[in-house]
Amino acid sequence: MPDRAEGGSAPAMESGVIDALAAEGRDDLSEADQIRVQAVTRPAANFSKAEKFEAMSGGAGTSIASVNQDSFSQFSANITFAEEETFKLGNALFRKLWVSSPSSTQASDGLGPLYNARACQTCHLKDGRGHPPDGSADATSMFLRLARAPKTAEEQAAIAAHEVLNFPDPVYGTQLQDSAVPGLPAEGQMKVSYTETPVVLAGGETVFLRKPHYSIDKPGYGALDEATTLSPRVTQAMGGLGLAEAIHSADILTNADPDDKNGDGISGKPAAVRDPASGKLTLGRFGWKAQSATVRQQSANALAGDIGISSPDAKRSHGDCTAAQTACLALADGVQPRLGDTEAPDPVLNLITFYSENLAVPARRKAGFAETLAGKKVFYETGCIACHVPKFVTRRDAANKAHAFQLIWPYSDFLLHDMGEGLADGQKVGEASGSEWRTPPLWGIGLTKTVSGHTFFLHDGRARNLTEAILWHGGEAAKARDRFAALEKADRQALMTFLESL
Repeated sequence: MPDRAEGGSAPAMESGVIDALAAEGRDDLSEADQIRVQAVTRPAANFSKAEKFEAMSGGAGTSIASVNQDSFSQFSANITFAEEETFKLGNALFRKLWVSSPSSTQASDGLGPLYNARACQTCHLKDGRGHPPDGSADATSMFLRLARAPKTAEEQAAIAAHEVLNFPDPVYGTQLQDSAVPGLPAEGQMKVSYTETPVVLAGGETVFLRKPHYSIDKPGYGALDEATTLSPRVTQAMGGLGLAEAIHSADILTNADPDDKNGDGISGKPAAVRDPASGKLTLGRFGWKAQSATVRQQSANALAGDIGISSPDAKRSHGDCTAAQTACLALADGVQPRLGDTEAPDPVLNLITFYSENLAVPARRKAGFAETLAGKKVFYETGCIACHVPKFVTRRDAANKAHAFQLIWPYSDFLLHDMGEGLADGQKVGEASGSEWRTPPLWGIGLTKTVSGHTFFLHDGRARNLTEAILWHGGEAAKARDRFAALEKADRQALMTFLESL
């Protein structure tokens, strides 16, 4: 397993950047507001009743719509009537099926030529969580990232300067595309198999953890480079992204302790990434490895990498085609000069971004019930909140008023943590080593079955339920995992009840 101290790993976040972001403090707040924020975000100490506003996970934007398969697809409750129209236009573009070029539908062509999906909604079905091809060939909502570590001093310098996150396979690029336009071979199909290992919990209950093994079936362009690593990624649920972006960097950095100076074994590390819009270094907070700073950046990269559609922030009209894939590069793209210099010019990217930023977080269920509160107490006592930080208050000066000064409950610190060898993919992404992952938010996790029709969790969906997901935690989370495994069955069930209420 690669170690962050090994040659080829990215250096820690530049001290000048982290110091500048931390030094901001809550520069958006008055002294009185600062006192209020500190009080309301203090960890719970009383588990006899729900905290004030605890059921409103997304603040005033929380969706209180009936629980059903559309629970993740509601717009934030506090956006304006005019913004509802913008949201719905963005939703239409999110669902739009792109077609190959040339086409009579010139505003919709440019697909691929190599791609994983024809629409954003294909991977983020019902705006929910993706799944592995379990028992079927459907890998639409999961794909393989392809990357290698730097080999030369120049490549090391490029990563240190945050010019690149890592280096793609010279033939297959940054991810495996399992689909292609007519006349072009696809890159191959992801193949996954599992081996199972039993874990015995307190009281004698046995849980089987399945370890995945990945390969590529029917590679269309020869063998991958021997240095290329495969990192499986399932799509994440979409709710609350705009609120997460509105968390002040200083509040996230407050929880960072990359050198574990307090000796608690938790070393949350911030990720520095380059904002393509400004060119400045800023805090990464989106993606499995915190590789994106903004929802817009994440959206642009997904359009280019997953669908092969260029936009103002990712001007790659041939998507992930590499110089070695000459047949791919020779095909027509969908750029229409009368519409702009990209296939998804503004306002297309703007609308998709607005939609993604304003998908509401659903309200909690049974937040004040006795068993839920008992599980919450277990969640705190086992140490889960060290990484899954319960709450924040967003910036007063957020770009969208709907996201401003909201008490939100994402249950994430948005930092990188070493999760141990069991979850390591060996793939370094910017600041993140091969065993480090960003803490995923837990809000909405209890509705995964309702919305997405499954209960697969973690970055590759290996966990078939929440119990397995917890037991896969290692590295910095090993102590919390061991405390969970040692709990009496009733306490473990109470913890599940709490998680399912989120």
